[in-house]
Amino acid sequence: MSQNLPTAETLAVGMCATCVQVRRVQSDRGSVFFLCQLALTDDRFRKYPRLPVLQCDGYQPSESTK
Repeated sequence: MSQNLPTAETLAVGMCATCVQVRRVQSDRGSVFFLCQLALTDDRFRKYPRLPVLQCDGYQPSESTK
């Protein structure tokens, strides 16, 4: 089996799962949110985008996904 198969979280989150601009935030109750750090300086991006993200102008793949 290939190690490049996406995980369930990757499929549910979309592009954000492999973007260098995302920060995974977990609440005290265990809920997980994906914060787009581009939203802090560029209002074209949503702070917490609706998932899964299938297209994004700010997407930058992490080193592990290149």
